[in-house]
Amino acid sequence: MEIEALKQMDLDYVLHTYARNYTHFIKGSGATLYDAGGRDYIDFGSGIAVCSVGHGNLRLAEAIYKQAKNLIHTSNLYCIEPQARLAKRLVELSGYDMRVFFANSGAEANEGALKIARKFGAERGGRYQIITLDSSFHGRTISTLKATGQENMHTYFGPFPDGFLYAKDIEDIPNKISNVTCAVLLELVQGEGGITPFDKQEVQNLAKFLKTKDILLMIDEVQTGIYRSGELFASQVYGIAPDVITTAKGLAGGVPIGAVMTNLKDIFSPGDHGSTFGGNFLATTAALEVLEILEEIKQSGKLRGITDYFTQKLQSLQKSHSDIFLQEVGLGLMRGLRLKSQELLSKFLQESFNEGVLILKSGKNTARFLPSLTITKEEIDRGFERIDSAIKRFV
Repeated sequence: MEIEALKQMDLDYVLHTYARNYTHFIKGSGATLYDAGGRDYIDFGSGIAVCSVGHGNLRLAEAIYKQAKNLIHTSNLYCIEPQARLAKRLVELSGYDMRVFFANSGAEANEGALKIARKFGAERGGRYQIITLDSSFHGRTISTLKATGQENMHTYFGPFPDGFLYAKDIEDIPNKISNVTCAVLLELVQGEGGITPFDKQEVQNLAKFLKTKDILLMIDEVQTGIYRSGELFASQVYGIAPDVITTAKGLAGGVPIGAVMTNLKDIFSPGDHGSTFGGNFLATTAALEVLEILEEIKQSGKLRGITDYFTQKLQSLQKSHSDIFLQEVGLGLMRGLRLKSQELLSKFLQESFNEGVLILKSGKNTARFLPSLTITKEEIDRGFERIDSAIKRFV
């Protein structure tokens, strides 16, 4: 279909919830995408951290095909073998003594976490308050939107559920705690808040403090999870043992899935929570293959090598263009470049796209890099060569 016809169809029939770039991608290979005109783009965003094993991954495609030709879905009224196997694998790889509930997205996983927190609090005298951070992002359902500590995202959609309070930073959280607080929910690296990794010691101190207060520590790993930090979960990098972990995005390489894990193994009873599609045969089979692929590249040292290489490239770019870049930030393959202004960020993103590189925005002035974890050095080199060309177009 011609791009203009496709654009008009989209404008006529799809709700306008995205500020789209009307590019029509038709195939991908590794970290490279191809549009309908045959032009290639180096994808440094991987579908917002979703395509963890790259585009067109043959192992993932074969696993999906084999499962789809037998069973895609039966519902959670019956036992689902790949779901049980996936839960076991997540627990084993994380090292956390937990049970798992499967949903369809990060927002749904966070909804599950909020319900866990509320039931936990109800069983302790009616505690209900959940503390999150300014600049956080936890989803777009009514509850997770209220949990998101960005006031501009709350316009139009109230009234919201009660019981959410925002702290300005990690050290401010104890100041917000009261006798009705049941949980703290936070990202260890704020994905939408400017790729901001929190201080490891501060997080560890908070974890110990919450334990003494019998308050749940819930870590939103929707974006940081599934080896993007270098470990299965960023919680492992930070050396903490959360009570609840949520994850989604990269878990099934592009097949919709979400998961909430908790050490409160018996917090829910049948009927307390559920999902029609969550954890079905297709999604959990895909996730099992993704985990196998990523565990292999981690154990071989390839993940560490490619992470170091990508980080070095970013640091070199920042140093050579300190007139526009303030600093390089991030953790693992969740990286950011701070620019000196929003205007420079807009030019950088647009000119990079014009040169055939996909880069994302985070916060007010941060360019966000979330490449697939299987990206090659050759693809990284091509991407940064194009970025150099892009910068020359506006500096």
